[in-house]
Amino acid sequence: MTSDLTTSRDLHGRVTLVTGASRGVGAAVARAFADGGANVGLLSRSGTDLELGDVGIGIKCDVANREQVFEAVRQVVERFGSLDCVVANAGVGMYGNFLELAPEHVEAMIDVNLKGTLYTAAATLPHLIDAGGGDFVSLASVAGLRAFPGETVYNASKFGQVGFTRSLDHELREHGVRATCVSPGGIATDFAMGTGRDESSTEGMMTPEEVAGTVVYCVTRPPSWRVLTMSYRPMMEGSWG
Repeated sequence: MTSDLTTSRDLHGRVTLVTGASRGVGAAVARAFADGGANVGLLSRSGTDLELGDVGIGIKCDVANREQVFEAVRQVVERFGSLDCVVANAGVGMYGNFLELAPEHVEAMIDVNLKGTLYTAAATLPHLIDAGGGDFVSLASVAGLRAFPGETVYNASKFGQVGFTRSLDHELREHGVRATCVSPGGIATDFAMGTGRDESSTEGMMTPEEVAGTVVYCVTRPPSWRVLTMSYRPMMEGSWG
């Protein structure tokens, strides 16, 4: 990375960890970073490494399990020698009126979306500080900025994720670590359908590759400035909330 504070960074040589990396946005982010010359640790419950070859290592990890997250991060750092970029992307979505949500769905959204982000930060941020700076990106949602009907607990988990990341910005800035929250609207993935939606739910939504491009944009800004919250939505979505 260049030391010129006015020059954008590139991805070449960076060591990046991506959670929820086996499909959807996580897979697209991992490919984008690898294509840009980064080494990538891919964490997912399946452990799929997306065939990134020498620049990627796939590790089976449930982000809702703190011990598994710390062990996976240890393996990534052991493989590549350091860590300077993290994309906390793993998430789940179940939709419907609050009183009709299954208790296990409530627990899953809090455990994966919110606790998973906290555990990922706890395990990775010391390495970013040791590297002399870097980027921590949480992949939240417009549902972390606005409330929507049928998304009460999902909203709660994403509002928590956004608030956590914004607070991290204050704590980490002195260490040269940037905390960015990417909060897109609808993305055409299996996740967008989630539980409680039908096949038409993804029509007109953005692609995972478009969201990956936003993540790359955020982490390649000049080191003299930082992106706090990046939110954007497809044209087909209304302005509810």
